[in-house]
Amino acid sequence: MIIKEIELNNFRIYKGANKIDLSPNGDQNIVIVSGNNGFGKTTFLMSLVWCLYGKQMNKVDDLYKKEIEDKGGYSRYIGTSLNKQAKQEGETRFSVAITFTEVEIPNTTCTEIKIIRSYDLATSTDDELRILIDGRDSDLFSGEDKAEEEELFVRDYILPIEIAKFFFFDAEKIVSFAQINTLEQREELSKAYSQVLGIHKYEELKKSLENIQDDYRREAARPSDRREFNQLLAQIQSDEETIKEHEDEKIIFEDQLSTKRFEANETQEKLIREGDTMTVDRLNELRQKRESLSSDMQLAQDGLKEIFTYIPFGLAGNLVSELAEQLKSEREYTQNRIQLEGVEQKTEAVLNELDQAKQRLQSEQKIIIPREIRNFYEEQVKHLILKHFYNDFDVSRLEHFTRLHEFSEIQHSEFQDLLRNVKECKSQFEALYNKYSKSKAELYSIERKIREAERNAESEYVKTLRDRKDSLDRQVQQLMTKIAQLEVQQNQLREDIIANKKRKEQLAKKIEVSDQHKAVDSEAARLNRIIQHFLLRFKDEKKKALEQKLENKLKSFLHKRNLVNKVVVDIQGNGADVDINLIDFDNKIIDKGNLSMGERQMFASALLGALVEETELAFPVFIDSPMQKFDTSHSQNILTQFYPKVSKQVILFPLLMKELTEEEYELIKPIVSRAYLIQHDNNASQFNEVNPDNLFEQYKNQ
Repeated sequence: MIIKEIELNNFRIYKGANKIDLSPNGDQNIVIVSGNNGFGKTTFLMSLVWCLYGKQMNKVDDLYKKEIEDKGGYSRYIGTSLNKQAKQEGETRFSVAITFTEVEIPNTTCTEIKIIRSYDLATSTDDELRILIDGRDSDLFSGEDKAEEEELFVRDYILPIEIAKFFFFDAEKIVSFAQINTLEQREELSKAYSQVLGIHKYEELKKSLENIQDDYRREAARPSDRREFNQLLAQIQSDEETIKEHEDEKIIFEDQLSTKRFEANETQEKLIREGDTMTVDRLNELRQKRESLSSDMQLAQDGLKEIFTYIPFGLAGNLVSELAEQLKSEREYTQNRIQLEGVEQKTEAVLNELDQAKQRLQSEQKIIIPREIRNFYEEQVKHLILKHFYNDFDVSRLEHFTRLHEFSEIQHSEFQDLLRNVKECKSQFEALYNKYSKSKAELYSIERKIREAERNAESEYVKTLRDRKDSLDRQVQQLMTKIAQLEVQQNQLREDIIANKKRKEQLAKKIEVSDQHKAVDSEAARLNRIIQHFLLRFKDEKKKALEQKLENKLKSFLHKRNLVNKVVVDIQGNGADVDINLIDFDNKIIDKGNLSMGERQMFASALLGALVEETELAFPVFIDSPMQKFDTSHSQNILTQFYPKVSKQVILFPLLMKELTEEEYELIKPIVSRAYLIQHDNNASQFNEVNPDNLFEQYKNQ
C-alpha cells in the first residue's frame, strides 16, 4: 500500500489546510521532509499515529504515552492540539487525513481509501473517525457500532496497532529494541512477531474449526455431559468478555490516573514556589529522577514476579528432578520401542530366509535338522542381530517399564524451558533484588527532599494546596490500586480459561458426534491437526528466516566485522515469549547493554528491516532523526543498505547538515522522489516542496 497524500488542518503547529504529496516514483522510493528543530517534523509523525489510532496511540510508542501522561491524560492532550492562532481566530475544529492507494480489502474493489480523524473543542466529545472509499462513505460501516467498526477496520486492514512501531519510529529512540529484557517487553515483541509474520491468522482459523467441533459435540452429548459442556463454553465466553470489559475499565482508569498525576504535579509546583526553597527546574530534575527510579523499581518488580512463578518448582526440586528423569526414560522407552519394531522385523526376515534355505536343503539332500538345533540357531540369530546391529539397545528396559506421562514434543519442549528458567532463577533473583533495593532507597531520599520543600510555608493558601495535594495523592493511589486489582482479576480469569478449555477438551473426547455430523467433524479434526503441524513448521521456518535475515543485515550494517557471528531467535513455550540473542565468535551471548548507542541503533534497524521483509504488509516506513547516532561508516551502510530497501515508500525526517549531511545525501539522492522543507512563520508551519536535486541549496537560502 502507498500513502498518496496527507492533510493536516489546524493540527498543532500547522495552521489551516496543509497538504503534502508523498507518492514515490518508480524506484525512487524515498521522500525527504526536513525543517529546523521546533518546525514540526515530530508533530507530523505524531499526527499520522493519531489519525490512525486516536486514543489508542499510546500503545504505539512510549513517546506518545509519556506525552499524553504529561498533558494529564488523553482528553487534555487532544484538547491542546488545536493550532493556537486558529483558536484565537475562533476556530474550534482540527483534523488529519491520510489517503491510501493500492489497499487490498477482501470482497471490495477500490482505488483509494481516505481516513479522516477530527476533533472539535466546542463539543468536547470523543474524536470522530470517518473512512471514505473512493471518495464516498461506505456501507461497510453502519448502525450503532459504526465507530467501533471503523476503528477495527484501520487495525485489521490498514496497519495492526501491535506492529505500528515498526513503521513509525524515531531512529534515535528505537535503541529500546536492543534492550528488551523484561517478560512484558518480550511479550510485546512476541505479539508484534505473530502479527508481522501472519501467525495469528492460522491460530484464528484453528480456533474457528475448534468452535465448529464444539457445536457438534454440544448437540450430540448426553444431557449430563451437555450441561457441563455448555457451562464450560458459557464460562469461557463470559470470562473472555469480562477480560475485555476490564481492559476497557483500565483504559478509563489510566486516563483518570494521568489527569490526577498531572494535577498533583501542578499542585506540588505551587507548594514549592510558595515555600521558596526549591526552583522549578530543580523540582523537574528531581521529578525526572523519581520517574526513572520508579521505572527501575517497576522493571525489577516485574522481573521478580516472573521469578516468583518458578519458586514452587524450586521448592519441589526433588520431584521436578524425578519428573525430568522419568520423562527422559519415557523418551528412551519410546525410541527403544520404535527400535525394537525394527529389530523384530529384520530378525523375522532373516529367520524366514533361513527357514526357506533349510527347506531347500532338506528337499535336495534329504537331510533332517532336529527342532532343538533349529530353535538354538533361531535364538542365536536374534541375539547376534541385537548384538552387532543394535549394540546400544537395552531390551530389559522394555520389560519392566511403565509410561506415566506420555508428554508430546511440545510439552517436552515447554518442560525443558521450565527447567532452564528454574536453574537461572537464583542469579537473576539476586541481581533484581539488589536493583530494587537500591532504587527504593534512592526514591525515598528524593521524595523526602520534595516533602521537606513543601513544608516550608504555613499560610492558609498553602494549607489548602497541601490538602488538595494529599487528596490527589490518595486518588492516584486508589486508581493505581483499582488498575492493579483489574490486572490480578484478568490474570486469574486467563488461568480459569486455560483450565476450563482443558476440561472441555477432556469432555469432548468422551462425546461421540452424531452420524449426521461425523464426516464434517472428522474433517475439522483433520484440518486442525494439519494446521497444528503446519504452525510448528511455519514458526520454525520463520524463526530460521528471521535469524538469517537479521544476521545478514547486522553483518552488512556493522563496521565491526568480528562483533556478531550469528543470531539466535529464542521462542519459548507456545510462542508467547520471544527473545533475540546475538552470539559472538567465541559462541557466547553478547550483552546488548554493552553495545554502543550507534551499535544498538544498528541492531534495532536490522531487526526492523528483517521483520518488515518477512511481513506481507507493504506499508510505508516513517523515520524521524534517521542518522542521529551513526558514525561515518554506519551512516554509509544504513543509507545504502537499509533505507533504500526497507519499504517501497520511505519517508525520512532529517535535520539537514546535522542528521543528514550533503555527502550522505548524495548517496541516496538518485532514489529521492520528493523533498519538502517545513517553513515556519508567525508561529505556524507549512510544507514547501523543493527540487530534490537542490535540497541543500534551498535549505541554505531559506
